[in-house]
Amino acid sequence: MNSSSDPAFIAFDGDRGIAAGDLREVARAAKQALDRHSDIAVLIFDGTSSNAVDLDFRGSVDDVLARLPAAEKIADAEPAPPANRGPGRPKLGVVAREITLLPRHWEWLARQRGGASVAIRKLVDDARRGSEDKDRIREAQEAAYRFMSAMAGNKPHFEEAIRALFAPNPQRFGKLIAGWPADVRDHAARLAERAFGG
Repeated sequence: MNSSSDPAFIAFDGDRGIAAGDLREVARAAKQALDRHSDIAVLIFDGTSSNAVDLDFRGSVDDVLARLPAAEKIADAEPAPPANRGPGRPKLGVVAREITLLPRHWEWLARQRGGASVAIRKLVDDARRGSEDKDRIREAQEAAYRFMSAMAGNKPHFEEAIRALFAPNPQRFGKLIAGWPADVRDHAARLAERAFGG
């Protein structure tokens, strides 16, 4: 398997890694593997989130590559603001949405310098800064959990390894997954390392 320390995408045929790298490389390798052995089941994962990537493998390699989503397309991106906006500050990227608060919250916000919007933005920014490490660890744990559930749910010590992942207990985790197939074990360990603060 072509691999890098932190691949953007990774493909598996059962317990065997096929390719790791950018989506074009991985899709090409997966399609070539499917063309050689039509009975295999290829799974492709985002290398960071471990979300499954569903590709249409019909046709030639070039057909598959032509259907790939654009690299700059991000699933959770904010929509672009409409071109013709009225008064306001469109260049700041401000998005109006509804928020529901109790009267005492609105009263407190009204007393804040700059008004409710400024106060809420400051509160959100402070909360984001204060929880960045926790959020990063939680996202890494969830990515490792998603991958392990898909690829190792039937492997020995799976449930204990999940507990060690969330404990966090890196030594126990390493011992529990040691007997797993090498490619699955190595990628699970790579994902878990981020969850353990590595």
